[in-house]
Amino acid sequence: MADVTRRLHLRHLRGAPASWVSHTVKGRPKQSGTGLSFWYRPLTAVLSEVPVDDRELPLLFHARTGDFADVTVQATVTYRFSDPAAAAGRLDFSIDPFTGKWRGQPLDQVATLLAELAQQPALDVLARVPLGEALTSGIAPVRQSVADALAGDPRLSETGVSVVSARVVAIRPEPDIERALQTPTREQVQQEADKATYARRAHAVQQERQIAENELQSKIELARRQQELVEQHGANTRREAELDAETQLVAAKADADRKEIASIAAGERTRRSAVTEAEATRARDEARAAGARIVGLAEAEAEAARLAAYRDLPPAVLQALALKELAGHLPAVNELTITPDVLTKLVGRLGR
Repeated sequence: MADVTRRLHLRHLRGAPASWVSHTVKGRPKQSGTGLSFWYRPLTAVLSEVPVDDRELPLLFHARTGDFADVTVQATVTYRFSDPAAAAGRLDFSIDPFTGKWRGQPLDQVATLLAELAQQPALDVLARVPLGEALTSGIAPVRQSVADALAGDPRLSETGVSVVSARVVAIRPEPDIERALQTPTREQVQQEADKATYARRAHAVQQERQIAENELQSKIELARRQQELVEQHGANTRREAELDAETQLVAAKADADRKEIASIAAGERTRRSAVTEAEATRARDEARAAGARIVGLAEAEAEAARLAAYRDLPPAVLQALALKELAGHLPAVNELTITPDVLTKLVGRLGR
C-alpha cells in the first residue's frame, strides 16, 4: 500500500521498490513506474498500484480418483505481475488518492483465477488413476499438469500474470481410508518392532547370562587370588618367624660370645690385677723389709752411738737423762705435791 501524506490541498505519494504506480490526469497518463514519489492533486488524479514482487498462493482442494476415492490436494503456486500496466488495465488496482488504499480486492480475483486454473488439470489427472497410484506416484504428474496449464493459459498472459512455479505438497485420502491403508504398513512395522524387541530381549538375556558368567568367573578368580594371598601371607609369616628366630639365635650367640669374651677379659684382668697386686705386695714387703732392715741397722747404730756416748758420762748425768726419758713416757700429771723432805733431798743431791 502506498504511503500518502497531506500538505495543504496537495497529496504526496511515496511508493515502494516492489510496487508499480501509475498517475493519470484527465485520461492521460502522466507518470508510471516502480519506486515513484510525487505530488498530485487528489481531486484530479487517478492512481493505480500493482505489486510486482513474487507472491505465494496456497491451494487446498478435493478430488476423486479413478476408483471413486476422495483425496485432498495441497499445492502452492508462486506468481508475479510481469506486466503491471496490463494488470492495471484488466483488474481494478486503483487506490484512493486521499488514503492510498485499494478500492477493490484485485489480489483475491487473481487468487480465484489461479485456483480454478490449477484445480482443473489436477482433477483430470487424478480421475484417471486409482487411489494407490495417486498416493504413491501421483504428485509428479499432478504438479506437471498444473504447471503446464498455468503456463499456457492465455487469460493469465493477457492479465499480465506470470506463474513462477507450481508445487504439489501432498495428496491425502480421507482419514478412515488413510488409516486403513496404513494398517498393513503399521502391522508390518509393528512386526518388525516386535522382532526387534524379541531380538533385543534375547540379546539382553544373552548379555545377562554372559555378565553372570563373567561375574562367576570373577568371583572364582577372586577366591583363587584370595587363597593365593592367604598362602602367600602364611609363607611370609612363616618366613618372618624363621628370620626372627635366626636373628634371635644370632643375637643370642653374639650375646654369649660377648659375655664369654667379657668373662675371659674380666678373668684376664683379674689375673693380671692379682699378679700385679701380688708383685706390688711382694715389692712392698721387700721394700718394707729392706726399710725395716735399714731402720733397724740405723737404730742399732744410733743405739750403739748413744751407748758409746753414755759410757763416758758420769752416773749423775746418766741418772738425769734416765729421769728425763722416764718423764717422757709417764702419763700426764694434773697435780704434783712436793713435800719439804723431797725438795730438801733433791736440792742436796743437786748441790753435790
